[in-house]
Amino acid sequence: MNSEEREIQLDRMRFTKNTAASRFAILAIVFDVLFFICLYESDVNHQVGDFYYKIRIAASIITNLLFMLITFLCSEGVKNYKTTYAYVLLGLGVLQIVRIFLTPTIAHAAFYTVGEMSKRVMETPQYIREVIYLALSGASCFLAGIIGISKAKKLEKHIASLPDAEVKA
Repeated sequence: MNSEEREIQLDRMRFTKNTAASRFAILAIVFDVLFFICLYESDVNHQVGDFYYKIRIAASIITNLLFMLITFLCSEGVKNYKTTYAYVLLGLGVLQIVRIFLTPTIAHAAFYTVGEMSKRVMETPQYIREVIYLALSGASCFLAGIIGISKAKKLEKHIASLPDAEVKA
């Protein structure tokens, strides 16, 4: 790609949306939905006692709702090359990674008793799925944030290099 083609591509960014960053943000929401479906279907017929009926799960539900709401808002923001939303997506990526060590890890370490047998609240295969979903959600947020920042900075630099008459056109 020569310099003229790069210049044309940069100029096109003024009139197109940053769909790559936006799609990664939406993908983060999809992985979060898979996470909470897997988590909340765990307590079938109240088999694990009262583990899922505590404030921890209420906080998890609220966190999921806020995560999805804020991530969707950010997906719209990065679509329009706003760096602030991209930085928020980086923070949300960190949040998703931190959440791995909260409910899934605590549930995996917790036990309940059935008769004389002791069982894990969250079995290892489910725990691994939960960790994968949260890690992929966090990675998608990171990618959305990095792509958003990168493209926004390139566009900002390109617009600054244009003569005033071209910017207003």
